[in-house]
Amino acid sequence: MACCSLTFPATANAKSPSSSTSAGFAAAAVAVSPSPYYSGSRSVSHSQFLKSSRGIYYNPCLSFHYHETLARCRLSRRPPHFLVVSSGNKPEPLKVMISGAPASGKGTQCQLIAKKYGLVHIAAGDLLRAEISVGSENGKQAKEYMEKGQLVPDEIVVMMVKERLWQLDSQENGWLLDGYPRSLSQATALEEFGFHPDIFILLEVPEDNLVERVVGRRLDPVTGQIYHLKYSPPETEEIAARLTHRFDDTEEKVKLRLHTHHQNVEAVLSMYKDITVKVNGNTSKEDVFAQIDSALSKLLEQKKATLGSMAA
Repeated sequence: MACCSLTFPATANAKSPSSSTSAGFAAAAVAVSPSPYYSGSRSVSHSQFLKSSRGIYYNPCLSFHYHETLARCRLSRRPPHFLVVSSGNKPEPLKVMISGAPASGKGTQCQLIAKKYGLVHIAAGDLLRAEISVGSENGKQAKEYMEKGQLVPDEIVVMMVKERLWQLDSQENGWLLDGYPRSLSQATALEEFGFHPDIFILLEVPEDNLVERVVGRRLDPVTGQIYHLKYSPPETEEIAARLTHRFDDTEEKVKLRLHTHHQNVEAVLSMYKDITVKVNGNTSKEDVFAQIDSALSKLLEQKKATLGSMAA
């Protein structure tokens, strides 16, 4: 029976399948993917032999007590320790981080990457707004800082990112972390939680070009569309008349933001230097994506080759 990649706690004890085991389940690995929000106490013993509503099969030959693993992870600030078992030809999903200065084209490339590779696109800013909107505990704390005009502390943002990375779609499909981590402390926190990327993509664009891109940006308050007076002008005079200019999109403030960005990136790169791929972002979006696509395709091939060698 063909099945997808499955996960289970590394503390599980496997017993040899008996001769009475159904042939359809004899070689099946058990899939138990608890949510990071799971608060119950549940174990799956070898006496259970069923298919869940999500199409996940429990192997009658294994016994699991993953609630203990989750309890330990909450106390130790580390995620549950899971082994990934692949049956079939599906490699482990991609885990990608991408960084780029303001106006480097990072947002456009994230859309293209997520579309082709099916990765879960995660941006810290989007998570922050969503948490505030639903009134979560993290959101309430973040809102208090923002209303005072203060930066949201790292520990709050890291918790939001961590919880999103733990969700089932991120674990099954892989993830694309957009513009995060932005500092060494954030990168260190993610490492402590057990999140390590396969690749760190850095978009490189000369500063003069970045300044020109930012200063020329305009926002359509009606549609939310971003235009550029030189590179992507509005289609009609009506749209042009209502465009707005961000107060901090001035040359002086852009250069200050770029200086801060470069300092932070250098610190983050010290942690990911062995997996960093630098991409020339000073060209068309198609050419930029071609560079990224090439790197990700090679990475997937390596994963498939590793999977094939393990299966052999």
